[in-house]
Amino acid sequence: MRIQEVLGQAARQASSGLLLQVLFRLITFVLNAFILRFLSKEIIGIVNVRLTLLYSTTIFLAREAFRRACLSGSTQRNWTQTINLLWLTVPLGVLWSLFLGWVWLQLLEVPDPNVIPHYGTGVVVFGLSAVVELVGEPFWVLAQAHMFVKLKMVAESLSVILKSMLTACLVLWLPHWGLHIFSLAQLLFTAVLVLCYVIYFKKLLGFSKSNKQQTLPVSRMTDLLPSIPRSRGFVNWKEAKLTWSFFKQSFLKQILTEGERYVMTFLNVLNFGDQGVYDIVNNLGSLVARLIFHPIEESFYVFFAKVLEREKDATLQKQEDVAVATMVLESLLKLALLVGLTITVFGFAYSQLALDLYGGTVLSSGSGPVLLRSYCLYVLLLAINGVTECFTFAAMSKEQIDRYNFTMLALSSSFLVLSYLLTRWCGSVGFILANCFNMGIRITQSLCFIHRYYRDSPYRPLAGLQLSPVLLGAFALSGGVTCISEVFLCCEQGWPARLAHVAVGAFCLGATLGTVFLTETKLIHFLRTQLGVPRLADKTT
Repeated sequence: MRIQEVLGQAARQASSGLLLQVLFRLITFVLNAFILRFLSKEIIGIVNVRLTLLYSTTIFLAREAFRRACLSGSTQRNWTQTINLLWLTVPLGVLWSLFLGWVWLQLLEVPDPNVIPHYGTGVVVFGLSAVVELVGEPFWVLAQAHMFVKLKMVAESLSVILKSMLTACLVLWLPHWGLHIFSLAQLLFTAVLVLCYVIYFKKLLGFSKSNKQQTLPVSRMTDLLPSIPRSRGFVNWKEAKLTWSFFKQSFLKQILTEGERYVMTFLNVLNFGDQGVYDIVNNLGSLVARLIFHPIEESFYVFFAKVLEREKDATLQKQEDVAVATMVLESLLKLALLVGLTITVFGFAYSQLALDLYGGTVLSSGSGPVLLRSYCLYVLLLAINGVTECFTFAAMSKEQIDRYNFTMLALSSSFLVLSYLLTRWCGSVGFILANCFNMGIRITQSLCFIHRYYRDSPYRPLAGLQLSPVLLGAFALSGGVTCISEVFLCCEQGWPARLAHVAVGAFCLGATLGTVFLTETKLIHFLRTQLGVPRLADKTT
């Protein structure tokens, strides 16, 4: 297969993955809003934090290292041995689900059955669903190795949609079932996901003239079952050793990735209701970040990586390329700062109203508004970090990236400690404050690298983080006016007052955007002439 075809397929796979993540978050966003009208926030906390953590931990420990090892290298291998190795994820998953299920039932705090019934059933079924999903692992790896992009999109989308439909129907008709609802929906999700892969390969292998079938290393369904090769061992021991190496790396990665949920689950820093509220606010805030900032970060990382040569600072690059990269970096920094500031300033005054509309008094009367206001500040840091890191990773040498990753590992470890301390001090908002601190350190590192990179050149892209006094005054005035409006008009004064509060915000937002157009003419020119125009794309070819 030519390298251009591989790159094209990889790009399509990355795009489909991004679309799936956005789709899943949108569905979760809508489903949580619906569920909150019928079930308690304590049940949301148990499902979205406690039980989901059980499922994700079992899945990760049982298969992540196998996936990375079996997808490494060329597709030209002894697939019989690889498939045998992948089937070991099933007994491994059974062992992990039994052990973790015992921990969840015997060592962790068990919720009051009068408030959250059927907790034991939930633990058993979520553990079982993890094992069911592992049955499809050989099919998934074979599909990924041969880049069957549409199969993954259809299977995961269909599974999520059916799971959401079943959850909504049971919540509406049988809300007293409690955790039984989410247990059945989770089991349906994994069963449909596995069946999609099995049915697809059964049909594909039934058509011998298919182009895809001819490229596969298997010719019938029985080839996807465990078997003993005649001349070789049951598994490829080189792949098995590689799996063990990946497992040691992945174990720490899982702790750091799900750090917040592990702190909540094992250290009892929050009650189940606060866990539910935090998870909902986190999904709400991360949805905005993923929809707006992630596509920019992904696209312009590719741009910077192709325009700039690694291991050379700005004075050693082609000056025409450096000029274009500097203009793009400065404009992206300005854009990220403006979008982040807008979300922070207006989010502060409209967090309570947004949560009231989304989840009713369950979210708007407790810690929800403070959490969302804090998350708005975190979104500002996310926006700036996304731009600075996409440039930094594109321009760094391999040695610099290795040092940076080591620093990130240390920061992530300290994040867990800081999360525990801050949540003990100020509740669930401590998780967001810890994230803000972590993100601030990352931004500082990236800014230092960019400063050193351009130190001996005439270019100063960090000027994109400077705003005119007039624009800063517009943001400050808008923030003050909307906060006063919130005090007098939101959210206990009825719908006319709420609409008036929205009108005040719309007027302030319009005035602020108008000021942006008048003061940030360079950014406006960049957005009009560069983004989406082939001239910018041509620089990457």
